Amino acid sequence: MFIEPRVGNGRGLPRRGWIEVIVGSMFSGKTEELIRRLNRAKIARQHVEIFKPGLDTRYHAEDVVSHNANSIRSTPVTFPNEMLLPASSCDVVGIDEAQFFDDSLVDVCNQLADHGVRVIVAGLDMDYLGKPFGPMPALLAVAEYVTKVHAVCVRCGDIASYSFRKIASAEQVLLGETDSYEARCRHCFLEGQHGKSEAQAAAAAVAHLKH
Repeated sequence: MFIEPRVGNGRGLPRRGWIEVIVGSMFSGKTEELIRRLNRAKIARQHVEIFKPGLDTRYHAEDVVSHNANSIRSTPVTFPNEMLLPASSCDVVGIDEAQFFDDSLVDVCNQLADHGVRVIVAGLDMDYLGKPFGPMPALLAVAEYVTKVHAVCVRCGDIASYSFRKIASAEQVLLGETDSYEARCRHCFLEGQHGKSEAQAAAAAVAHLKH
C-alpha cells in the first residue's frame, strides 16, 4: 500500500512538490490507484485537478474512469502545456493515460513539482510490442515515487505486466478494452507474439502462391 508523503502546506511549512508515477499493463489497476490517491487528497480538502488526453473517450468524454467503473471528474487536454495554467494554484494534480501525451509532459510535470505541486501520473509503461511507451521512461527517471502495479495473466494466472493486442493492427495508439487486449505474463506474451509472426508468415506465403 502506497502511503502518501506529508504535503508541507500546513503549520506554516513551505509547500513542496514531487512526482509520483503509477505504471503497469492494461487491467492492472493503474487508474483505480490514481483515483484512490486523488480522493484521499480531496477528503483532506486539498485543491485537486485531474487531466487526461482528449483522445481517450472509451468510458466518458471527461471523467477519468477505471475498468471497474470508479470515476472522477477530469479535464481533457490535447497538449501537456494546457495543464499549466489551471494547475498552477493546485496542491495535487493527477494525470491519467500519460503514455498518450508527447514528451513535453515531462517538462510540464517538472515545472509543476518545482513550484510545489504534488503530481500523480498514471500510464502504460510498455506498448503492445513490449516497448517503452511515450514519455513514460523519462517520467520514471525523474519521479520521486514509482509504483508498478500488475494484472493477472489470462492464460496462466501468473503476474502480468504486458498488454497483448489480440487484433491485427500496427498502430501504436489503439484504444480498446478486453475485446482488443489482454494482460499476459512475459512467457505468454512472447508465446503470443511468436504465434502472430507465424500466422503473418503463413498469410504472406498464401498470398504469394495466389499471385
